[in-house]
Amino acid sequence: MNQEKLAKLLGSVPTGLFNLLYVGRRIKKDGQILNSKAQFLCKLVDKQSVPIEDETIEETREQIENLAALLSGEEVSVETVEDFGIPRPGGEIPVRLYKPGDAPTPSPVLIGFHGGGFVRGSIHSHDGLFRRLANYGGFSVLSVDYRLAPEHKFPAAVDDAYTVLRWVQEHGAEKGLDFNKIAIGGDSSGGNLAAVAVQDAKRQGMPLPLFQLLIYPTTDANFTAPSHTLFADGFFLTSEKINWYRDHYLNTAEDRNDERASPGLTEDLTGLPPALIITAGFDPLRDEAEEYAGRLKEAGVPVGIIRHEGMVHGFMSLTGLLPEAEEALQTAAATVKSVLDQE
Repeated sequence: MNQEKLAKLLGSVPTGLFNLLYVGRRIKKDGQILNSKAQFLCKLVDKQSVPIEDETIEETREQIENLAALLSGEEVSVETVEDFGIPRPGGEIPVRLYKPGDAPTPSPVLIGFHGGGFVRGSIHSHDGLFRRLANYGGFSVLSVDYRLAPEHKFPAAVDDAYTVLRWVQEHGAEKGLDFNKIAIGGDSSGGNLAAVAVQDAKRQGMPLPLFQLLIYPTTDANFTAPSHTLFADGFFLTSEKINWYRDHYLNTAEDRNDERASPGLTEDLTGLPPALIITAGFDPLRDEAEEYAGRLKEAGVPVGIIRHEGMVHGFMSLTGLLPEAEEALQTAAATVKSVLDQE
């Protein structure tokens, strides 16, 4: 059986059957029970993994693209999909605009940044995730293909993120976007970039987006939160890989404490826009994301926190395997829509 057929088969098997498969063998940790399908996936990935020192940049990039093709589910139709470039010094930032048929004109927009540890991922690997957010929310989504490390070290990616935010604010009307109704978000490293872009706008005294959607974001490049030890190995994303990504992205160890690399270390978080922070229970990044949510609350920022206890990092991209991913995306889209519709 080829990989595509296996992926479709796994996606069609009810979760209840996986629960039976793992009766008495479900992984329990930190007061949580790992989802049975996620447990099966972790075991599968574990068996196929190679030592990180033997993996090339090209291979890790191929992996995320292949995983997306296999496990993101059926393609969701969006009425208008357009690829174009946004100018930046020395070149262009490729972007993909999704505009559903029921979006108003001009359309509210979510600027979205894909995950992948700043090293991998693309508008293609996250096509399914952003299509679903656009369709479920009835707003446009602008997916950003920011520059990747190690070819482009920090702060190239965060510079791209802020450039795109400013472009939408200044030129979004040219694409039928409502520059008064902008949300910003992303998953993992993309959540980091969204948080930094918002903070950059505040530092520069520029208009802020109305909302932040931060999906299991990395917020502190020191990786000292307890979940990094609790879930260091065996849960899809490993601490070894996280460190490998970080060390390809940052120039020096000192960069870890730069606010534009670690937005969770920014001292003054007052005045930032409301946020929804989504975490996975079995994710090394869980605690640093939730600590950031706590610090935003302390600064008076309205914050919603949703922890999907049985899930692993990246689960919201696995809609072909996990029904919970679809539900989480629906909730996220509805939350963004509710804020953009109020303004």
